[in-house]
Amino acid sequence: MAILEFRNVFKGFGEGTSRSEVLKNISLSVEEGEFLAILGFSGTGKSTLINLMAGLQTPDRGSVTFKGAAITGPGPERGLVFQSYSLMPWLTVGGNVALAVDAIHGAKPKAERAAMVAKYVAMVGLSHAIARRPAELSGGMRQRVSVARALAMEPEVLLMDEPLSALDAMTRADLADEIEGIWRRDQKTAVLITNDVDEAIVLADRIMILNPDGTMGREFAVTLPRPRDRGAMNNDATFQHLRATVTAELMEVGMSSKVEVTRNLPALTPRHALPRAYAKAAASPLDDRYLQYSQLSKVYDTAKGPLTVVENFDLKLKKGEFISLIGHSGCGKSTVLSMTAGLTGISGGAIKLDGYAVEGADPERAVVFQSPSLFPWLTARENVAIGVDRVYPTASQPERQEVVEYYLERVGLGDAMHRLAADMSNGMRQRVGIARAFALSPKLLLLDEPFGMLDSLTRWELQDVLMEVWSRTQVTAVCVTHDVDEAILLADRVVMMSNGPRATIGQITEVNLPRPRSRRAMLDHPDYWHYRAEILNFLHDHAHGPTKPKEAA
Repeated sequence: MAILEFRNVFKGFGEGTSRSEVLKNISLSVEEGEFLAILGFSGTGKSTLINLMAGLQTPDRGSVTFKGAAITGPGPERGLVFQSYSLMPWLTVGGNVALAVDAIHGAKPKAERAAMVAKYVAMVGLSHAIARRPAELSGGMRQRVSVARALAMEPEVLLMDEPLSALDAMTRADLADEIEGIWRRDQKTAVLITNDVDEAIVLADRIMILNPDGTMGREFAVTLPRPRDRGAMNNDATFQHLRATVTAELMEVGMSSKVEVTRNLPALTPRHALPRAYAKAAASPLDDRYLQYSQLSKVYDTAKGPLTVVENFDLKLKKGEFISLIGHSGCGKSTVLSMTAGLTGISGGAIKLDGYAVEGADPERAVVFQSPSLFPWLTARENVAIGVDRVYPTASQPERQEVVEYYLERVGLGDAMHRLAADMSNGMRQRVGIARAFALSPKLLLLDEPFGMLDSLTRWELQDVLMEVWSRTQVTAVCVTHDVDEAILLADRVVMMSNGPRATIGQITEVNLPRPRSRRAMLDHPDYWHYRAEILNFLHDHAHGPTKPKEAA
């Protein structure tokens, strides 16, 4: 029996020529007790769809019904968990959950309501933090409070609008498992909006794709037995086939066309490059240890005494090698990258690049951060030109302009290079950040979770952009990431870090997939699942606090 139903629903915003049709002719049914996942990318209307279910918006045409009756506004039978936490900062965890309990069960005795609060706080594993305020909680703990508050309304349908997207990978996986466990125990109807294929497969009975044009796309039944373990599923042929099929469908309906080459890169020598004769002489002994980490450590002074974040980090990179650095939050990945960039001091050991010790920041080490840090009042072209003017001081203005425009075109911004950074989407800003880094013609490219704040489609597009531009430059690169697929797709080696404090290299996986790489080819390669299992097993073994590191490969 359908508990929620859409019939030929249209929804748009704006008036006249500025009107935008977001949802077009949507028809779907959600069965009672079903867990439905709706997959789509930013701008496809996913949040509008769930707002219609919640009664926060009404359709322009068509009908949205709950148990056969038209939805005309919010109701306690439909609990909603937002992407942002929306907690009352002055209330404790218990106080925030009590808001929902009191609103729905205000007539019950105080002791009974207090017991209900304790029950739902315990359900999301926060009994130990019931007296804390939101400012004292991590992002994952805050989202748990939001889930507990929604559950405390005892809704018949739990609606979740990308509730895990702002969390790190391990917190996201842990909370997804808790949500699945609660749903399985209570058999509530659940609708999840997400852009993560793995999340949809782990949680859902059925997956529906929302197309970029606002129409409803293909649907997929998820027949994997419950409970679903991520590690075990990785070796399951049904999971592998479903994951590849859903990913291919998303790529088919959403991926943009490749950027075409429109100009050649000028042959300019950057300021930090060695004269050709010296470079040739130095190439042979240095190529296999172009970037060297020797017993690297970082210690911070704290009120409780010295805190060793990274210890005995020892690694050598070949010239032109691309490595991914992966590990749980707090394991020191970004600290290693920051020391390499010269932005954070070294407490012990050394870092050498091309035979010279790293000292302070320098454009020979270009960094792409999670947030691209552009000057909002400058255009894309002007943001890139700032570094180019410094790195190529002897080049003419037209030559420097050619460098700037070449890389902006390579990242797909040929038609937007005169647009202000303030007027760009997050994905476009990150494209500018990538273009700026490559335009410096660096000896070393450092990427600190460069796609972590982006939706899946934008992330896939920019991974392709990064690989395409990198294949032309073959610059030595280190990328910090928490995304296993991203780590495998980009790297020659995946370097896994043990948990902090005193984090170090725990394991190294050689990735021998052929280049150039594409996501679709990677998913079809027989070795991919082996690499993925190796990394997932390491992360699982290090999921709960400090562990004694293994010997590095």
